[in-house]
Amino acid sequence: MKASELRQKKIDELSNELIESLKEQFVLRMQRSAGQLNRPSEMKKVRRKIARIKTVINEMQSAGDRDV
Repeated sequence: MKASELRQKKIDELSNELIESLKEQFVLRMQRSAGQLNRPSEMKKVRRKIARIKTVINEMQSAGDRDV
């Protein structure tokens, strides 16, 4: 998901998206530790997605768009 798409959502929607991404990252970490991770590149994608969501949330909060 692109940052421009994330900026169109409200902060509570972004928070939910962040929680889901963190859960996905946890599952991927567990698969990697068990040696069952099929696509190692997925770890990088999820990590960047989390960073992108956090960046957009911080931008919105600093701009004063607190739609919670």
